[in-house]
Amino acid sequence: MTNYRVAWLLTSAVFYWQPAIANLAKFFPMTTVYTTRWLGFAKGLENSFQVELVGERKFLSVEKSETGYGNNFTYMPLKIINRLLQFKPHIIFSNAFGLWTFLALLFKPLGKWRVVIAYEGCSPSVDFRNSPHRLALRRTMVQAADAFITNSNAGKAYLTEFLNASVERVFVQPYEVPAANTLFTEDANKLVIPQTKQPVFIFVGKVAPRKGLHLLLEACAILAKQGCCDYTLQIVGDGQQRQELEEFCQKNNLQASVQWVGRVDYARLGEYFSNADVFILPTLEDTWGVVVLEAMVLGKAILCSKFAGASELVVEGENGYIFDPNNPEKVAELMRHFINNPNLAKSMGISSQQIMNQYTPEAAGKLLAEVTYKVLEAK
Repeated sequence: MTNYRVAWLLTSAVFYWQPAIANLAKFFPMTTVYTTRWLGFAKGLENSFQVELVGERKFLSVEKSETGYGNNFTYMPLKIINRLLQFKPHIIFSNAFGLWTFLALLFKPLGKWRVVIAYEGCSPSVDFRNSPHRLALRRTMVQAADAFITNSNAGKAYLTEFLNASVERVFVQPYEVPAANTLFTEDANKLVIPQTKQPVFIFVGKVAPRKGLHLLLEACAILAKQGCCDYTLQIVGDGQQRQELEEFCQKNNLQASVQWVGRVDYARLGEYFSNADVFILPTLEDTWGVVVLEAMVLGKAILCSKFAGASELVVEGENGYIFDPNNPEKVAELMRHFINNPNLAKSMGISSQQIMNQYTPEAAGKLLAEVTYKVLEAK
């Protein structure tokens, strides 16, 4: 049956959600995304599903964190329920355990819909393992939900071991996956990428403490003290910590090795990835980290923090290495390994692409369709 009405509830419908949903909509054309933040369709996915904006979200910071997500509450517009009752979805995919998920479960008997909770991955700030009240509420929500999807095995372990979800109702497979063509623009005006020394390491992300960039630059400072400057680190992104870290680079004589690119449009990222040899993510907390997959699908070797959920896709010694960002000496050692072995990044990049052949947007769409059928056609 292809005329099932499918609703997605997303706090922010950012680009990396779109490939999987676009492929799900090939199975179920009546797929609608409800969100409070919409930046437009990624290139090549234009009008592949319906989008409805539902008011504005508001953030309430309960407890700030310099190195993690912090304890936050996101207020979402209550009028989502009226929208859903008008749409009459057969099934709702709702992101995590926020207010919209709670409302979808609360009004489930009235709307006669099924609810699948999408839990992208686990991390200390979002799991609330030490909060009995939060866990109790989540366990109640889990009992009311019909199924769960998660990108990672760590996400599955959290759902089943901490929230008591039935193993047979938890589907594990990366669904937040990139489409390579969305990372490139057809604009004839190609970017002029600064001249670089090989190998080129690339960081893509927000320049903020949680992303651990300050620790990566400490590793660069260690390399500088060792007299190792034959490489380039390109930093693609912007944020609150940029001035502080640029000053750190000046004090530690890293100007010749570190290039600050700034913010780049999503459809331009591919050009920077293509110019690089090794992607590096020194994050201190990431429930998933789609940027790792973006680098892999474009054939990059990976240096990934053990605190990123996507580290599960890094096969040690085959397509990259996993590290503790709190150990800059080890990070410097791994970087030097690539510097001293010029062919290593290329062979590992090939392995990255081979791994990503399993985790395509088409495969993600098929998973979501299978979950939809299993939930709606279960006796």
